[in-house]
Amino acid sequence: MTNDKVPAIRIMMMPRDTNAMGTIFGGIILSYIDLAGAVEARRTSSQVFVTIAMREVVFHAPVFVGDLVTFYTETVRIGRTSITTKVTVNACARDGARDTRLVTEAEVVYVAVDDSRKPVPIVLSENPAVIDREAVE
Repeated sequence: MTNDKVPAIRIMMMPRDTNAMGTIFGGIILSYIDLAGAVEARRTSSQVFVTIAMREVVFHAPVFVGDLVTFYTETVRIGRTSITTKVTVNACARDGARDTRLVTEAEVVYVAVDDSRKPVPIVLSENPAVIDREAVE
């Protein structure tokens, strides 16, 4: 499904990230989703972006200590001042199995801001390899 894409980030989950149930705390996954989405926004433009919304966050399966978790991203929409990214999160068990499982999906919206933290129009990167131009409105 997303295996042909380059991940925005990849991280191994550690014991410090667990919740009372012994699985990885959802808030940890959310923070990495935010980071991965920001990486995708940065691929589009070198401007400063701030997170304004996380939508459609769906947790499909638990993540365990030792899992290698990969965050894939794609640009869904580029508006005048905002960019929406889709983040797909897969995990691979620590037992060495090559099978990955979909664990979480989300959409994250970022706004380009100036030094005063006021929204500004997005200026696309000059590098055509950085963005799929069909995603631009």
